[in-house]
Amino acid sequence: MFFRLKELMDFWEVIEKRRSVREFDRVKGVSDENIKKILYAAKRAPSAGGLYPTDFIVVRDKETKKKLTRAALNQEFIAQAPVVIVVVADTEKSASRYGERGRNLYTVQDAAAAAGNLLLAVTALGLGACWVGAFDENEVKKILNLDFGKRPLTIIPVGWEK
Repeated sequence: MFFRLKELMDFWEVIEKRRSVREFDRVKGVSDENIKKILYAAKRAPSAGGLYPTDFIVVRDKETKKKLTRAALNQEFIAQAPVVIVVVADTEKSASRYGERGRNLYTVQDAAAAAGNLLLAVTALGLGACWVGAFDENEVKKILNLDFGKRPLTIIPVGWEK
């Protein structure tokens, strides 16, 4: 999947403009096309051994966003965003090749690189987002019904800045 460059900002402009956005337009949604572009960029991040042990859960459901908000210390802007993307590490996928170092380090590094690309893509599309790391990991696992070895590492609300 490739995109015409004229649709996107210059790389250095993206670097300069990227910031944490915590107020979202409650009317204007995020298109499926933009979500595909954002996920494409996230999946193009480097990964230890080319394993790509990172999953992305896209949440649009209001009730699920409210539950994620409660799990994230009541950071209300999460529920206000039209889309929330949860970056999830598959710890067992990395552990299958790299043992404990893969489980405890490489999956975190891979997910962080993917989240970084995701945030840059959001900015390039003119959208806003915020990396949320303060949350009850076990509660998020329950909300999203994550299997053993799946670890939520960041919650990223995405939308048009208010």
